[in-house]
Amino acid sequence: MHPALRIFVRQYLYVVCAAIVPVVLTTFLSIPMSLGTNPGEAMTASVSVDRHLT
Repeated sequence: MHPALRIFVRQYLYVVCAAIVPVVLTTFLSIPMSLGTNPGEAMTASVSVDRHLT
């Protein structure tokens, strides 16, 4: 592999990883916080009114 190509690929992968890591961290930290539980766990229904309000 040409030395310039090796440097380009390394820089390209660094930029891609630097862009993906914040997205992945934000996703996997904010989803459980917004759901109040882990995505795979069963959720309990927190309905306080038993009829439709129309």
